[in-house]
Amino acid sequence: MDENEWLAPRFEDHRAHLRAVAYRMLGSLTEADDAVQDTWLRLSRSGTDDVENLGGWLTTIVARVCLNMLRSRTTRREEALGVHLPDPVISPQGMLQPDEEAVLADSVGLALLVVLDTLSPAERLAFVLHDMFQLPFEEIAPMVGRSPTAARQLASRARRRVKGAELPAPDPDLARQRDVVDAFFRAARGGDFDALVALLDPDVVLRADFGARRSAASGVVHGPAAVARQAVLGALPGAELHPALVNGAVGVVVTVGGRPFAVLGFTVAEGRILEIDAIADPDRVRRIAAAVLGDE
Repeated sequence: MDENEWLAPRFEDHRAHLRAVAYRMLGSLTEADDAVQDTWLRLSRSGTDDVENLGGWLTTIVARVCLNMLRSRTTRREEALGVHLPDPVISPQGMLQPDEEAVLADSVGLALLVVLDTLSPAERLAFVLHDMFQLPFEEIAPMVGRSPTAARQLASRARRRVKGAELPAPDPDLARQRDVVDAFFRAARGGDFDALVALLDPDVVLRADFGARRSAASGVVHGPAAVARQAVLGALPGAELHPALVNGAVGVVVTVGGRPFAVLGFTVAEGRILEIDAIADPDRVRRIAAAVLGDE
């Protein structure tokens, strides 16, 4: 048997874990899949003769690949307003697929990914590998070229940033989430400003990412009145809403004239909307909405 034929099933046993690591590191399923594929290529070239713990070795390799990708990404993310939303995991309304469940384990919502995006590459690696996957700092240190003590400090800084963001915990009942989101769109389409404000948390945040080519349209809006005004202005005639799960929470894919226009994810708690994350970059929307729209 060819060695790669023997290695392939062993690699597949670890694929879901590697994809989960890469998604938390990169905030993009496409890039995560690229990192996992790169890891497979490295494994197929080097073999396993000197590898005692294949799972640990693969985790180290995919983490290093992701770290390099994060470092090379830095200049690309210097957009005018600095608003970038990670690629969400989108699925049709209903149960997540097993591979999606693995990626989203531990409630990896968009809000967390937004915070992780503010970390330096080294901080993100240390936090993800230690706090999310329990790797010891002795194993993390060589990846970032630091001592174990310095790696611990990187994770500590990242942890403070995450805790300081006070990430909201969404309502666990998806049906209640959907009721609130549906009411939000009815009020927006009807121009019912008061009804919109009543559905929004006093500290509501709207993040809009229109991509690099329309970076001037991107931005962050705070407060019920401002978000309600944006909702009324953004209620496009003829827009169709396709219910979806966005990182395991309620969201929608918006089409206009049958074409993907935007993806919106919502964080709903205690009957009110705390966060709205809207991606309206045409290229990204077409790609990430495919799981919901299919061949529509």
